[in-house]
Amino acid sequence: MKRVLDYINNNVLIKVASLNSVSVVIKIIAGFLTSKFIALFVGSEGMALVGNLRNFVGSVQSISILGLYKGVVRYIAQFKNDTLQLSKTLSTVFYLGFTATMLMSFLVYFNADYINDLIFKEYNNYAYVIKIFAIALPFYALNMFSFSIMNGFAKYKYLIIFNIFGQILGAVITILLIWLEQIDGALIAVVIAESLIFLITLVGIINRKNFIPLIKASNFSFGFVKKLSSYSGMALFSAIILPLIAILIRSYIIDNVGLKEAGFWEAMNRVSKYYLLFVSTLLTMYILPRFSEIDNIKEFRKEVFSFYKTIIPIFALGLIAIYFLRHLIIQMVFTDEFKPVEELFIWQLMGDFIKVLSIVIAYQFLAKRMFWHYIITEAFSVVTLYYTSKYLIDEFGVVGANMAHFVTYIMYYAIILLIFYSSLFGVIPDKIEDQ
Repeated sequence: MKRVLDYINNNVLIKVASLNSVSVVIKIIAGFLTSKFIALFVGSEGMALVGNLRNFVGSVQSISILGLYKGVVRYIAQFKNDTLQLSKTLSTVFYLGFTATMLMSFLVYFNADYINDLIFKEYNNYAYVIKIFAIALPFYALNMFSFSIMNGFAKYKYLIIFNIFGQILGAVITILLIWLEQIDGALIAVVIAESLIFLITLVGIINRKNFIPLIKASNFSFGFVKKLSSYSGMALFSAIILPLIAILIRSYIIDNVGLKEAGFWEAMNRVSKYYLLFVSTLLTMYILPRFSEIDNIKEFRKEVFSFYKTIIPIFALGLIAIYFLRHLIIQMVFTDEFKPVEELFIWQLMGDFIKVLSIVIAYQFLAKRMFWHYIITEAFSVVTLYYTSKYLIDEFGVVGANMAHFVTYIMYYAIILLIFYSSLFGVIPDKIEDQ
């Protein structure tokens, strides 16, 4: 027993996972509550519209910060003990992000009607929601900038606490808006929820004034712009392509199966998003900074297999439990209208399991700026997902989209293992080489 306790106390991954699990549980509860209110007050057809808006918002948010979050985490982790280089990193990202965010806000605000027609069709007039999003966007960017600083400095405790309070605040406002305004409230909640978290993060910034003096216009560095460009390119590629593919698949389901069925697919995606939170936040908070610090194959291999041995078994058991409890989950999170979603679980769960196995290794692309590896593998996965979805939807209906998810990640994982085969399974020379 003592050996187990010593292992837990000395294992940073387990410590972060344990603390992170509290945040994830809060976020899942908040997400389930908001999903229940959407199901009750908006229905499956409204959920499809919410899904399209959510994809658009996620894409614009990433573009507004130029996809810099993971790059900032990487360089802060690297330069946290070098004041000058740290100042250059923070100053460059702040002013670059500020310019990009303000530009995106203006573009979105003054093109709200056009954007409305693209994501909602012309018979749904929610242009005013798009304008609210444009106004809220700078606060989202400031929040992400603050989070990247805390993440880079490995301030996991503060990061998770701010996440917890932010999720509670976001859930309360979302539920209130849906209750008062139904579909309009649900859409407004999508565009302001993440920006509201800045109100919580602001407290942390005020209490850590030692970061603020490091942000100076005179320390803006074009050299860092060049270094960050690969991270930006990778993040922007995913930020633009992945939501676009989701919108295209959802639109294909609407046109060929039905709007209600598109709502079922969106409901399954929401459930998937919530149970993946534990792993995805752990990857961002722990794996990315850790991979950034590692400079040899031996340590990289050790971290990957440590994650597989520590986290994956728990994740697998969780997925099995979710499958057998799917009927109860649908009843609790949605309504009887969403009963057909039960048929989508098996394929989504299997696909997500393979997805986690692959992305924990693929984070090395981000940590080591392996730009073309990232772009080519991501492009392969989205093209595969889109065309297999179309084919399988035609053959099996809406469940075909979830089958395509599984097939895509099987192929993606095979490619990732091929790329990293020597790092993971090859013989490590006596003199450890750099990655």
